[in-house]
Amino acid sequence: MGPLARFLALFKLPDLRKKVLVIIALLAVYRLAAHIPVPGVEIDALRQFFQGNQLLGLLDIFAGGGLSNLSIVMLGVAPYITASIVFQLLTMIVPRLEEMQKEEGEAGRRKIQTYTRLLTVPLAAIQGFGFLTLLSRGTAGGAVPLQFAPMQFMLAILTVTAGTVFLMWIGELISERGLGNGASLIIFLGIVAQAPQGLRQVFVLWDPSKLPIILAFLAVALVVTAGVVFVTEAQRNIPVTYAKRVRGGRLLGGAATHLPLRVNQAGVIPIIFALSLLLFPGVIAQFFVASKNEVVARIAQGVVGLFNTNWIYGIFYFLLVVIFTYFYTAIIFDPKKIAEHLQKQGGFVPGIRPGPMTASFLKRIVNRITVAGAIFLGAIAVLPLGLQGFTRSPALTIGGTGLLIVVSVILETMKQIDAQLTMREYETT
Repeated sequence: MGPLARFLALFKLPDLRKKVLVIIALLAVYRLAAHIPVPGVEIDALRQFFQGNQLLGLLDIFAGGGLSNLSIVMLGVAPYITASIVFQLLTMIVPRLEEMQKEEGEAGRRKIQTYTRLLTVPLAAIQGFGFLTLLSRGTAGGAVPLQFAPMQFMLAILTVTAGTVFLMWIGELISERGLGNGASLIIFLGIVAQAPQGLRQVFVLWDPSKLPIILAFLAVALVVTAGVVFVTEAQRNIPVTYAKRVRGGRLLGGAATHLPLRVNQAGVIPIIFALSLLLFPGVIAQFFVASKNEVVARIAQGVVGLFNTNWIYGIFYFLLVVIFTYFYTAIIFDPKKIAEHLQKQGGFVPGIRPGPMTASFLKRIVNRITVAGAIFLGAIAVLPLGLQGFTRSPALTIGGTGLLIVVSVILETMKQIDAQLTMREYETT
């Protein structure tokens, strides 16, 4: 079934049509909120500041442009995603949380989800305080003239925190419909909503002499998009055979299947980790740029200048993404547990003994294919820097991270739509 057929099928079924319309309405509310700025902001100066700052400009992608507008949802769902990652890591480290997730089933997952929501609130308040303090001090040479009285500042923090909680609620309402992940769709829409602005800049700054560059850019964009789709869907299938066994007078097992190992198991999480780590020293240094201590001010200016140098920033960014890809893959993929699970179910990899040898085999395979996934993610992360240097135009830049998110969300949403349509086909037969 093609994309158009899927789209038409969604609107033919009353229950799915209602879900789609509700999701569209919720996303429209989000885009409306993204254009409501916090009072006391000079939008044009703020956008210029974000265009000149690589790190904050990339964070603006995850906020769907709401950060550069300093809107009431300026933080997007970033605090919620951070809280989710924190509890995902804690679940694998803290035995109590791991037991809660496995033994208590759905009730345990709901408790962890509640803890995630509660952690989102202080994280949003801390991030809101940090960004508003940074911008209100005009650390970029006074380029961001925000004027907040003490009560206005507190109200602004409360507003952006409430905005994050509001988006978290919208995201969960969307996820409940079963046609995509709410937080991912919010980020996806924010990225797509910035495309018309880039096209408008191309037409406004049109120069016939740049036609070869534009054609080359379009060719690169198609190749990169195809590459992202290919690597996102690429997987190594490990053959698995289940031994025959007699249970209750019946002969079970003997089936042959496979264990899929994705090339990019970590998704976009390593990029978020690397971004957070790269952002930290630059943001902290910007707080001390205007320090009265001359030595501290010089050090702070040096750090800010270091992380605003494209090639240095690109090298650090690439290396951190590769490192975090291995780190996160090691956390979410446990060869030992998978080998134990296969052994309990009577499954084995042909030619490999069950147990520790299977775990060692899976670990070796994962380490090999993660090389390709890590280099791919690192290249995607630094892609905008290379293209901007080639085209000499901020408008003609492929946001590699944004493209990865867009492709991943589209593929995942299509799978969920197919699952919903397939389920209804079975119900009608």
